[in-house]
Amino acid sequence: MSKGAETRARMIETASRLFQAQGYAATGLNQILTESGTPRGSMYFHFPQGKAGLAAAVVEAHAAEFAAALEAVVAATPTTADAVEAAIGWLAGQIETTACRAGCPVTVVALEVANDDPDLRAATRRAYERWAAPLAERLRADGHPAPAAASLARGAVAALEGALVMCRAFGDAGPLRDVAATLRPLLTPPDR
Repeated sequence: MSKGAETRARMIETASRLFQAQGYAATGLNQILTESGTPRGSMYFHFPQGKAGLAAAVVEAHAAEFAAALEAVVAATPTTADAVEAAIGWLAGQIETTACRAGCPVTVVALEVANDDPDLRAATRRAYERWAAPLAERLRADGHPAPAAASLARGAVAALEGALVMCRAFGDAGPLRDVAATLRPLLTPPDR
C-alpha cells in the first residue's frame, strides 16, 4: 500500500471510529486529523469535498466490510435464518467487547446528515441495499418468492440497525438477541 493510500485508510478508520463513538456532527476535522496523525493538507487532497467526502468514504468502506462478512456468513450457513443469527452473534460480541461503543457509522451518517446531503443519502442507501442483497438472494434460494425475499431482507437489515441503536440505550446486546429470536420464524423457508 502506498503512503497516500495508508494515509487515506487511516483517516477513514479514524473517522469511522469517531462517528460511531460520538456522532458525525460532534466529530470535527481537527480531531480526525489529530487522531489519525495526518497533516491538514491530506484532508483536502484525499477528500476534496471535505468532511462530507470523508463521510461518504467511511460509509463505502463500512458497507464493503460488513457486506463481505455477511456474504461469508451466508455462504457458510444452511439457511438465511442461521446466517442472520450468526451475524447477530458477531455484532453482539462487538457491542459487548466495546461496552456499547461499537455501532454502525452508516446509520450515524444516515440519521444525522442524509436528509441534508443527497450524495450521503445515496451512499447510505447503497450500503443498506448492499447488505440486503445477499440475504434476499439466499431467501429466494430458501423458497421465498422474490418480492417477499426482498422485503424480508430489507426488514432484517432494518431490524439489525435498529437493534444496534437500542443497544446503546439499553447498555447491552439484549436488543440484538431479541431481534435474532424475532427474525428466525420470519426468515424460515415457507415449506419448513
